[in-house]
Amino acid sequence: MKKSLKQIMGSGLSISLLAVSVAGAASAADTTTTTPATPTTTAQSKNLIVLIGDGMGPAEVTAARYYSKKFLNKDRLELDGGYYVGKATTYSQAGPYTSESGAVTDSAAAGTAFSTGNKTYNNAISVSNGDVAKPFGSVVEAAIKQGKATGLVTTDSIVGATPAVWASHVRQRSNQNAIASQYLTSGVNVFFGGGKTNFITKDEKGKRTDKNIIPEFEAKGYKTAYDKAGLDAIPATAGNALGLFALNEIPYVLDRDDKTPNLPQLTQKALDILSQNKNGFVLMVEQGRIDHAGHANDLPANIQETLELDATFKTLVDFAKKDGNTSVVVTADHETGGLSLARDNVYELNVDLFNKEKHSYEYLDAILKTAQTAEDVRKIVADNIGFMDLSDDEVALILKGDGSSYGRGGGYNAVVSKRLAVGWTGHGHTGVDVGVWAYGPIASLVKGDIDNTDVAKSGAKVIGADLTAATKELQDKYLYPLFKVTRDNKTLFTARSLAESLDIKVTWDEKTKTVVLAKDSQQISVLVETGAITENGAASALVGNVDNGKLYLPLEAFNKLTGKSFTWDSASERILKN
Repeated sequence: MKKSLKQIMGSGLSISLLAVSVAGAASAADTTTTTPATPTTTAQSKNLIVLIGDGMGPAEVTAARYYSKKFLNKDRLELDGGYYVGKATTYSQAGPYTSESGAVTDSAAAGTAFSTGNKTYNNAISVSNGDVAKPFGSVVEAAIKQGKATGLVTTDSIVGATPAVWASHVRQRSNQNAIASQYLTSGVNVFFGGGKTNFITKDEKGKRTDKNIIPEFEAKGYKTAYDKAGLDAIPATAGNALGLFALNEIPYVLDRDDKTPNLPQLTQKALDILSQNKNGFVLMVEQGRIDHAGHANDLPANIQETLELDATFKTLVDFAKKDGNTSVVVTADHETGGLSLARDNVYELNVDLFNKEKHSYEYLDAILKTAQTAEDVRKIVADNIGFMDLSDDEVALILKGDGSSYGRGGGYNAVVSKRLAVGWTGHGHTGVDVGVWAYGPIASLVKGDIDNTDVAKSGAKVIGADLTAATKELQDKYLYPLFKVTRDNKTLFTARSLAESLDIKVTWDEKTKTVVLAKDSQQISVLVETGAITENGAASALVGNVDNGKLYLPLEAFNKLTGKSFTWDSASERILKN
């Protein structure tokens, strides 16, 4: 071994080999999960709709309102019609993969909060924090147990974090092929969004394979659609529908053609299908590209996406008012970009320019990459937003890029933002509170200052769904442990954390430098210097591994100790307990 045993073990008790860290301290986040509310005896609404504006903070809503007043001759947004009930905190937890505090959430942790009622770490899709994560049941999964219809609609990829948290469970949101695969057995009736590429799977090296899981959805009765004509052709009586309207995200409002359905159209079709269920339904709708425009600092695109959310809200509230038995709640997972309406100590906002952009930065970026000269840049910008007087400094910024991954598109957005008199703190999320709007019985439950977890708890309460039962059913089936894959392609698991989650006793024998795991009459000993394992005193073919102060063991070791036949689902990176 390159390190001495003393170096590996660290100071203090030698059992640190088995701990979350070399010092043996458990993550504080392991003890801070939230217990979801128990169901009410009498539901207040048959249907529940949750509308999420991804990245939609207070400034984004205000910018859309300014646009609406100036260019649409409307004094207010649809959201402003007496539906505002309060604000929500958005923080997440410190996680096992980064040094982040959790003060600024990502969509996965925030989505887990408002779908399951539990806090978790950034990147987690409806699983708990810790070396051995456990799944949390969502309101959608609890509603399925009630016999309700369910649906997920988004302008993002359908396997993006916000839809994923309602019907899948993975440690890392980037595992999107697993999310798509889990959808197949989720019981959700309607999936509308982008992300077709993740239904045509890829191997571990990222190369496209021949496997296409879309036929598997069709075999289970899902009607499929890939454009507006296909969406229109799906009958309300379809029961199940899978609509994949882009390889990745659905294009921005500014960049769409007539073949691409908009969010109100997707939402209306989902309502038509789900409302056929006599037991009611739960529908999550996400305007996902507010976030993307915020990341890129493209305010004109951001405004159009926010206005589309506002139009979608009207579609939902119109349905709810006519139905008379539906609760609607609207919020955001976080704010994106740190948008400020005014900048540079000037008391002004150039609203007159908010409607000049023809296409988003995303569309324009490929064109900007072809620019060779300053005149090329001037013509491209003039054609897209009408600025005829770019300065040499503005042209230079666009040609050079803004220093971020957005390149020339980022430089273009920086120039536009300054002319519009808006500012951004960066290309990431911020930790500000977000607004909450509601209609129906749920409104009184989410009023005032709430946390994002209250959206799930209140949603479950208003339809009488049991989040606790949904969570227990999942936790009886799955574990999501930290693991490593060795050079010879063997999967090993952190010894202490997995052992303790399976009620296996772990001790340290200082004299022999051996870790001992025992349950009932079964015992496995691991010599940490070599990884050699003995089973009930006899030599074993199994081998352990010490890596960065942690002991890892193969799943077979835990099967022998428990007498179970746990299996490893490598696609979803989880242990199947039964």
